[in-house]
Amino acid sequence: MEQKQQTLPAQKNIALVAHDGKKAALLAWCNKHSDNLRKHTLYGTSTTGHLIERNTGLDVIKLLSGPMGGDQQLGAKIAEHEIHMLIFFWDPLASQPHDPDVKALLRLAAVWNIPVACNEVSADMILSSPLMHNELKRSLPDYEKYLATRQVIL
Repeated sequence: MEQKQQTLPAQKNIALVAHDGKKAALLAWCNKHSDNLRKHTLYGTSTTGHLIERNTGLDVIKLLSGPMGGDQQLGAKIAEHEIHMLIFFWDPLASQPHDPDVKALLRLAAVWNIPVACNEVSADMILSSPLMHNELKRSLPDYEKYLATRQVIL
């Protein structure tokens, strides 16, 4: 599939997600980086978003709870280019009932070529990057061109 270029803005829309066993770690990370995070628009699944707002004072646009469809809502926002970065503190040692949704969310982040951090160290590295507060070009699939070349068979 052909690729096209798109620019991620300097002010990014960041999705914040954490499994139950990692919510405390994400909360501590948000507190540590609250000054930087305030420069961006934050999205979160319901439980995580409420927790972050209550404990950090950061504003979070809250979607549904992950198992109730919040992961899928975030995936849709990634596909629609509304989410520019995913911070997902997932628990690799715990079984998750909505594991297919989690894998789909991570797959969409890879398809649409957005930065993803799955733990504190990778999130620290992304947030401390000089690219974090600047525009950044990315390549992504040119689905519009792909669809335009397909013939509709009735």
